[in-house]
Order: sequence, then C-alpha cells, then structure tokens
Amino acid sequence: MTTAISVKERSLLGLKDISRDEIGSILNRAAYWEAQSDKVVPVLKSKFAVNMFFENSTRTRFSFEMAEKRLGAEVMNFAAAASSVEKGESIYDTVRTLESMGIDAGVIRLKPSGVLQELAERVSIPLVNAGDGNNEHPTQALLDLYTMKKSFGELKGLTVSIIGDIKHSRVARSDLWALQKFGAHVQFCAPETMQAPELAQYAPYVSMETALKADVVMMLRVQLERHNAGVFKSSAEYREQYGLTEERAARLSGHTMIMHPAPVNRNVEIDDTVVESPRSMIFNQMANGVPIRMAVMERAMKG
Repeated sequence: MTTAISVKERSLLGLKDISRDEIGSILNRAAYWEAQSDKVVPVLKSKFAVNMFFENSTRTRFSFEMAEKRLGAEVMNFAAAASSVEKGESIYDTVRTLESMGIDAGVIRLKPSGVLQELAERVSIPLVNAGDGNNEHPTQALLDLYTMKKSFGELKGLTVSIIGDIKHSRVARSDLWALQKFGAHVQFCAPETMQAPELAQYAPYVSMETALKADVVMMLRVQLERHNAGVFKSSAEYREQYGLTEERAARLSGHTMIMHPAPVNRNVEIDDTVVESPRSMIFNQMANGVPIRMAVMERAMKG
C-alpha cells in the first residue's frame, strides 16, 4: 500500500509535486492489482465514488469506472451537460453538494487549469485529477510509466521523445514531471507554434530525426482545431513533417516503443498501420489504465 494518510495526501492533483517514492508505490500497487485473477475484489465495498466530468471523455471515464467497480465501490457518474452547471451553478457548489451527500472521493475532469487545486483546498474529500486544462493528467502519465517499466524493466536512463502539440498537452507535462523523477531523459519535438517555451528549461526541443532515435516515441493527438491561424495547410502536411509514418516507423531502432495517449487521429500524427504494429503499445496503455486507476482510487478511498 501507499504511504498517504491525510485527505490532502490521498488526493492526486498532479505529479509535479508528488515524490518519486509515492509514484513508485502506486506503480507497485498497480502491478498487484493487475496480477489478481478475480475481476472484483471488494476492498472498497460501501464506499461511494463520483466521476465528475466537466469536459467530454470516453476512455478515461470508463477506465475509472471499471477500476472503481472492480474494487467494489458504488459508482455515480456526473455529466455536466445534464446538470445544474449548465444553469450557472459553480463547479465548487456542485462538488460541495455531492460531498454533502456522503461521497468518499471524487474524480474530476475540468477544462480550466488551476480550479482543481482551489477545490481541493476547500473540500474534505480526496479528489483525483482526470485532466485539468493544459495543466496535468496524472493517471495517464502513471499508466505511461507503468507501460514503459513493464517493457524496459526500469525507467532510469531511458530517452523518451514526446512529439506533437506540446503547448496544449497536459499529458506531456505530467509525463515530463514523472519521468524525470526516475532518471529518464525527456525531449520534445514540435513545430514552433505548438511548443510550450516555459518547458524548454526542463526538456529540450529536438528535430524529428533526433526524436526518432529514442527508446520511447510518444505521439500526441494533434489538436489542430485549437490553432485558428492555421499552423498547417492540411492534416496531410502535418503528417508529412511530424507524423509517425510507416517510413519513419521502419527506421526506428528495434527496441523502440511507440506510444500515444489517445484518442488517435489515424493517418495524421500516426499512420493506421503503425497504430496496429507489434511495437505499438497504444492498446496496452489503455489496458494498463485500469490497474493504475485501481491503485489510485484505493489510495484515495482507503489511504
């Protein structure tokens, strides 16, 4: 089990300020849950979890729900589109309302950055970040580390290239903070308009050619809808310059792992055949998300 005790410590808001030991403890507990043959082990029986998604999600929400139900928790799902939030009720009031009804933990996805930290300071239940704006997505990074660790044995010394829309990626940030705690070398590759200059002091920006020489090549979803000025003339142009095409994938080292947090824009940031190739870990990542989130929710609701 993990070392977290207080409500604040049992929350998981991000990985930048969490210790390497605590991350390692979560990864180890995830391995324990993955090894269990029983689909349901009710360690959270009589506990109530609410998944509060103020931003659309499919994989993350279902992964959390699967994890919670496998632990025997009672699960409620909250959709902002069908709630009082549409009528102007604040996110804080919504969380406080659910807290007053007796929930034991809340999983939250939000569009704005910074709100989750404020919420955690004002409520008395553990909160788990399921993605907040461009800030962090800690459970995605944890499952990424878990996937790498299963394949390589250890994270120290790995070179991980994160390629794509770094500017808008909460995944890139959480992976950066976590991987560096374990001695991995992180590097970014992105067109200038998709770079986050404030991260350059932590990880260098490299060319596509250099990025492909890494142990792990992680492609990010291209959020072209965010770029009103038109960074590229077309998706085909992005694919030509920054996509993991069949030709580029064929030049990767034999041990290089291909990853993507999903959803995938097939044949844009990564070719369809590459998604389905043996070295692609994309669906393994999704599978690993369940034991990781089991460890996180057990930590949140049991301590």
